[in-house]
Amino acid sequence: MDYNIEIKASREKVWDVLFGEETYPLWAAAFSEGSKAVTDWKKGSKALFVDDSNRGMVSKIAESVPNEFLSIEHLGMYDNGVEDYESAEVKTWAGAKENYTLSEAGGNTNLHIFMDMEESEKNKDMIAMFSDMWPKALAKVKELAE
Repeated sequence: MDYNIEIKASREKVWDVLFGEETYPLWAAAFSEGSKAVTDWKKGSKALFVDDSNRGMVSKIAESVPNEFLSIEHLGMYDNGVEDYESAEVKTWAGAKENYTLSEAGGNTNLHIFMDMEESEKNKDMIAMFSDMWPKALAKVKELAE
């Protein structure tokens, strides 16, 4: 899954919108209302991506180069303090990475999102869901940064 958007703002501004404590929930609402990230965004750190019912995903920050690149490795599901790394559902996508690359483009920033989710019958519903949600999320990032 591959998405690009050009934003009339600096890489620093776009990074701050993507990973800021106050702005992350605004654009991530495209995936689930009340979304928030509980992490420091540093390489090796644990990350919880949860909604307002305290359910979501447990991940780790695989790589972090501020204002340039962030890679999130999704590891399992999270439900009110319980982390699931072993269920059949989790095993269909565990290890998938979500990469954010910010590059300078003539005074603007090109934001490239790449998710390495395997295209399979098991993942087709998730892929369809993300195909609908990512464009909405990126439009909100653009709005907030510009």
